[in-house]
Amino acid sequence: MTNVRSFDTDVLVVGGGPAGLAAAYSAAQGGRRVLLVDENPTLGGQIWRGEWIAPRSSEAASWFDRVRRARISFLTGVRIIAEVAGKTLLGESQEATYEFRYKTMILATGARERFLPFPGWTLPNVMGAGGLQALVKAGLPILGKRVVVAGTGPLLLAIAAYLRAQGAKVLTIAEQAPRSQVLSLGWALLRFPSKAWQAALLRGQLWRIPYDSDCWPVSAHGEGRVQSVVLRQGSNTREIPCDYLACGFHLVPNVELALLLGCELRDGYVRVNEFQETSRADIFCAGEPTGIGGVDLALTEGQIAGYAATGRLEAARTLFGRRAYWQRFASRLNRAFALRPELKSLPDARTIICRCEDVPFERLKGYGSWKEAKLQTRCGMGPCQGRICGPAVEFLFGWTVESHRPPIFPARVESLMWIPSSERGGEI
Repeated sequence: MTNVRSFDTDVLVVGGGPAGLAAAYSAAQGGRRVLLVDENPTLGGQIWRGEWIAPRSSEAASWFDRVRRARISFLTGVRIIAEVAGKTLLGESQEATYEFRYKTMILATGARERFLPFPGWTLPNVMGAGGLQALVKAGLPILGKRVVVAGTGPLLLAIAAYLRAQGAKVLTIAEQAPRSQVLSLGWALLRFPSKAWQAALLRGQLWRIPYDSDCWPVSAHGEGRVQSVVLRQGSNTREIPCDYLACGFHLVPNVELALLLGCELRDGYVRVNEFQETSRADIFCAGEPTGIGGVDLALTEGQIAGYAATGRLEAARTLFGRRAYWQRFASRLNRAFALRPELKSLPDARTIICRCEDVPFERLKGYGSWKEAKLQTRCGMGPCQGRICGPAVEFLFGWTVESHRPPIFPARVESLMWIPSSERGGEI
């Protein structure tokens, strides 16, 4: 028999990263019942992963302290898998099925790394830069291991610095963005002193490690695991022996739940109004699903959403100027690290695009949409439901996700058979 736990709340916050924490705290300040649900074992999201007990930054420590003191209920290790009735979501953990009934909801589902396929990217020890960082935080031995960090975005520096601090031998940082754009961003950071200081500190920690712009991985090689990576810089290539290749091409928003709920997207992001409310009434969204912008923008949007979801619109308005400030920073960041067109030529005919279903590049070239390709090749129909290959085919072919059907994560059949309490007269 299904072990079902049912919750009623005024405000349901989905996602426990910076945006979700700020949203939950701000909503709780209005005296409402707030429930925060996150799929990870502890709160903090990707950027503050593993820091709930021992935060490494004053900002994380401050927000963790605030939410601990507030009247907020937390559920971790729980994934939202479906909407089963009006204002009713279905969730699942390893032990139980959950029914969540809410009055208003705030989506703060964050983002994930973008992977671009190239020959050898499926070898063991080739992984996302953030993925390797998460594994090291969880206990993966990295002392003395040779690591190449590659891809694009500001997180490459932060991750390289973290890995080096844990004893890894970071050999090089390969940034695909052109040198002119990286330098332009550097000058732009003077308008954002806190970010300029952060960048200077990180570069100081990595001053002996090469940072190569106009540089990206074209192939990885090895028997049983990665043993070397070939990098291209201009017309030159070089092969670097390594134990790990940490490779991520910036971030893509987690919008699957928003799509499932019928929220409108604009340019791949959840469309929101000035109060962070989506096209669906009583559903708000904050953080990376509305636009990749970093922790400061996520915190600000989360606060606005928390205030607005509980009717405190004037409190929300006081944060509009701060949000605009961090949106300008985000815009400069995303322009600087836009993907160069040469990356579309990375895969060869046999390069696997969909790792779940083993679909190579050559099988996808003849189709006009992802829907057509899915029907003919099963690309995007495996356990990850296109979370890995979806952003890749969007970049390579210009295909877009048209819809999402439940469940948005693999789920137990007994959970999917659950009948909402509203259809059973409220009985649990």
